[in-house]
Amino acid sequence: MGEDIDVDKIYNHWMVTSDKDAETMIHLFDTNDYHWSLFIGHIVLERLLKATVVMKTANHAPFTHDLSKLAKLSDLPFSEEYLDWLDTISTFNMNARYDSYKEEFYKKCTFVFTKEWIEKIKELQSWIKMKQ
Repeated sequence: MGEDIDVDKIYNHWMVTSDKDAETMIHLFDTNDYHWSLFIGHIVLERLLKATVVMKTANHAPFTHDLSKLAKLSDLPFSEEYLDWLDTISTFNMNARYDSYKEEFYKKCTFVFTKEWIEKIKELQSWIKMKQ
């Protein structure tokens, strides 16, 4: 059993902020801020997975940005393909945040690349919500 926390309140916080971040992800994409759009896309899934972990464990989610680790803790039945996607999406956090990766990532984030990954993020988002 977890520590004495308000599970519903914490779960709802993660869910609401994930949904707001999803709107921001689309707004950034629509304004051609592709690398930041994917960075926020990572956060959309991170918050959603943290909500799932809180609901499953009745405990605070761990301090991590690693989507694969959060997926494992969520105990949801992810396919290998979805787990591969989560590994790639986790790199968007590092690549957009740190200067040593930023320039290379910025060049990689074309319209086509970003659109493809946003669609994958949205698919994962829908799937996770359905499986919670």
